[in-house]
Amino acid sequence: MDVLISIGILIGTLLIGIPVPFCFTATIMWMVFTGDYNITSLIPVGYSKMNTVALLAVPLFIMAGGLMEKGKIAKPLVDLIKILIGDRKSGLGTVAVCASAIFGSISGAAAATLSCIGAVMLPEMKKANYPEGLAAALLVNACPLGLLIPPSCIQIIYAWISYQSVLSCFLATVGPGIMLTVLLCIVNAVLLRNQEGMILAEPSSLADKLKEMGSRTGGAAPALLMPVIVLGGIYAGVMTPTEASGIAVLYSIPVGFWVYKGLKKDNFTQVLVRTSVTSGVVMCMLFVVMILSRIYVMEDLPGAILTFLQSVSDNNLVMLLMVNVFMIIIGMLMDDTSGTLLCTPVLLPVVTHLGIHPVQFAAILGVNLGMGLVTPPTAPMLYLGARVACCKVTQMLSPTFYMILFAWLPTLILTTYWSDLSLFLPRYLLGVTF
Repeated sequence: MDVLISIGILIGTLLIGIPVPFCFTATIMWMVFTGDYNITSLIPVGYSKMNTVALLAVPLFIMAGGLMEKGKIAKPLVDLIKILIGDRKSGLGTVAVCASAIFGSISGAAAATLSCIGAVMLPEMKKANYPEGLAAALLVNACPLGLLIPPSCIQIIYAWISYQSVLSCFLATVGPGIMLTVLLCIVNAVLLRNQEGMILAEPSSLADKLKEMGSRTGGAAPALLMPVIVLGGIYAGVMTPTEASGIAVLYSIPVGFWVYKGLKKDNFTQVLVRTSVTSGVVMCMLFVVMILSRIYVMEDLPGAILTFLQSVSDNNLVMLLMVNVFMIIIGMLMDDTSGTLLCTPVLLPVVTHLGIHPVQFAAILGVNLGMGLVTPPTAPMLYLGARVACCKVTQMLSPTFYMILFAWLPTLILTTYWSDLSLFLPRYLLGVTF
């Protein structure tokens, strides 16, 4: 009963808007005051879990994402992609989705991807007479690609909690990330098929496109080189994720200052302050959630969840469906980091009992939490997108539902029930057996 009340406290405090770290702290306090737990014995649990070099990658990737956002690294990427497909009716939407995927692989954060790509693409889409709600909804649904296209901060956190290889978790999300990118582009094209009054760029020959692409590649090369250095170094075994995150920070500073000239002395200081605050909040959250997860494990909450699922149905497919629904709700209530911290220790024992490998669960978790970020009624990215695009949320709802139904849900279903979608790359590139 105390565990159920603690879950009620957690959900209730989240719904009324209390900051996430305080919600977890309140839940811990309830379990301490009503149970047999001693706070002095719980604090070392949080400290010992956080005492690892791997976690340094999280604040460093957060800082790298902030520097890239202010450094105007997204625009040359967008210009490069726009050359090939910008003269088609759905071309700018495809550019927005692909640019979000590429920038997401650099920044690893949904909010940074939305604000940065949105600032570049929304004026272009407005000039082309894109429907306002569709343009905003497309960017909102594409920004969580940063959770799937590596490097991803939540995958580092997941690997740390679940004792899995960071590289395996990175590779597991590539297949679902590419699938979601393709499906979002298709849904956008279908929604625009009968749209009249679009203002398109003048069509040009393939030779002209290739010539222009060649001239712009030089300008985009420093931005494109970032994921090559970071991911190439990790996959080649030259760097650990922590070392790669440090290289990303060091690389983004001169590129932002002297190549793209988006970084200035003033906004550089602002980025450092803002990302430091964000990192501090994340570290505080890591500390309290690790304590809460230890309490839940000691209370055998995973066993209780499994027993409940088995009482509803003994079919593994149905139980996995219910687990997915739970994670979508968590994604609607929490940010992606909080959702990862809560779901991993509680649900991982459940899904492994149902036959899901922990590396596959990394991809399932990423898709679920990304989908939760755009799923009404809470949908934090939906409201952020409305502010970025200066449009009403109601205008975004219809296209968002189409994208959830025909892009997010198919990706989630295949990631859950077709293991090769997420496990093929780890098997092929790392030679591991699952």
